[in-house]
Amino acid sequence: MEMPVPDPAILSRKREIVQRLRAILPADAVIDDETETRVYECDALTAYRCPPLAVVLPTTTAEVAALLKTCHDLAVPVVPRGAGTSLAGGALPTADSVILGVARLNAVLETDYANRFIRVQSGRTNLSVTGAVEADGFFYAPDPSSQLACAIAGNVAMNSGGAHCLKYGVTTNNLLGVTLVTMQGEVVEIGGAHLDAAGLDLLGLVCGSEGQLGVVTEATLRILRSPEGARPVLIGFDSNEAAGECVSDIIRSGILPVAIEFMDRPCIRATENFVHAGYPNVEALLIIEVEGSEAEIAWQLDKIVTIAKAHDPVEIRESGSPEESAKIWAGRKAAFGAMGQINDYMCLDGTIPVSQLPHVLARIRDLSAQYGLDVGNVFHAGDGNMHPLILYDANRPGDLEKCEAMGADILRLCVEVGGCLTGEHGVGVEKRDLMYSQYSADDIDVQMAVKDVFDPAWLLNPAKVFPLDATASRRMARAYAAPDMRI
Repeated sequence: MEMPVPDPAILSRKREIVQRLRAILPADAVIDDETETRVYECDALTAYRCPPLAVVLPTTTAEVAALLKTCHDLAVPVVPRGAGTSLAGGALPTADSVILGVARLNAVLETDYANRFIRVQSGRTNLSVTGAVEADGFFYAPDPSSQLACAIAGNVAMNSGGAHCLKYGVTTNNLLGVTLVTMQGEVVEIGGAHLDAAGLDLLGLVCGSEGQLGVVTEATLRILRSPEGARPVLIGFDSNEAAGECVSDIIRSGILPVAIEFMDRPCIRATENFVHAGYPNVEALLIIEVEGSEAEIAWQLDKIVTIAKAHDPVEIRESGSPEESAKIWAGRKAAFGAMGQINDYMCLDGTIPVSQLPHVLARIRDLSAQYGLDVGNVFHAGDGNMHPLILYDANRPGDLEKCEAMGADILRLCVEVGGCLTGEHGVGVEKRDLMYSQYSADDIDVQMAVKDVFDPAWLLNPAKVFPLDATASRRMARAYAAPDMRI
């Protein structure tokens, strides 16, 4: 079989770009070998893949500024990448783009316990932020399931949450400031080591912007005193709806647990086979954790158990030791990996009003039957952030497309009941063409106008967030302005 002959003009263009990047970065910071760049061809949404033109791994803000300015001058698209754990294709490259990985930007720059903040480079992993301060009795609250691997850069880009976001909020509630580098190579300081910054809320604009406005190289994060104690209770039910109604009643009561996590039978079965956490044989279970002094914990758990008993639980298991607590949480923390052992799956991320949980869970069951695809539900029930896992066979023709169609129906359902398309995973490529389900054309145009201000050439993280038809005029304008600068 004859291999296609590469276009000489494309090869020449690639050589020019790589040479320019190597002129401003250390030799080992630029990767252009085709075999090595394939490591970066996708993120955790592995259904979509595309090798990038090159990968750069800077270690300082100055290096990031220099390479962004170079790429801007050459009209080369740049895709920022944290640890590649995005489940929405947020770090998916295009063939003409350079991946800007922040993995080497991983230092702790400043710790201030008196003012309760830590300043880190954005490539530092989520869990290692707490690791840097826990010996002194502090912690960083946002805790995505991927916290062992995910980077602060990606957390800021997607406004990530985690199991404990019910009480402590998501990234935006724990972010004090960032160092942002624009596509033109300008370094901008936003916010800082204080609660609120004067003027426009640019920090709120950057957090959750999915790499569309700039590259975050440093972040100032709020750290909190570690709680005096914490204890989970596991409650099993014979139906998803009963578990959903229990969550609604707990929230309605005014009790604020630190976490309320939901798992249904497919996830329970998969995690039991994977980590042997000793979960009961039920249709659905809740893991509810409270914290405080021993007296506060006992009072809260008593109220929660009383509420749960009104919904005829099959089993109630309150932790009596740190070992039991770890075992209760083990299955939930391993749920995504456990499901991956048994099937290909697509993990969704829609948010709904808590009161709509029973209705939405019933509709997801109906859609599962309609499409003939199994669904495992595991999610942050306390704030209505759902993560349905749609199981499919990547090797069976048509299965991925059927999975995508079913996922779109579930996300549209979230919007219909008063929720939104994403709670923490972001829009990326996964949901970009569903944006019209939540926003009008005028809404989307205003959002794109903000990007115009930060990235007029539309070079940052291309083909993400905004529907492709909505961005056509922007892309055409860029191509017309510099037609000879594209691969």
